[in-house]
Amino acid sequence: MVTLTELCDHLHVPAQTIYDLRCQGRGPRGFRVGRELRFRASEIEAWLTRMEQDDARRHDPGAG
Repeated sequence: MVTLTELCDHLHVPAQTIYDLRCQGRGPRGFRVGRELRFRASEIEAWLTRMEQDDARRHDPGAG
């Protein structure tokens, strides 16, 4: 399990960035343990892979 703080530290982004991405449906899936938001490491890896693929499609002139 990874905490929100650990994820933010790893990505060098503020917590609000993760909250905003989640509200937009573009963030990692997580769950609450009490008041704390937690993420599975496997979900973070899958999310990062999806973001990389989406970014590559947006920047590939031959895509689409």
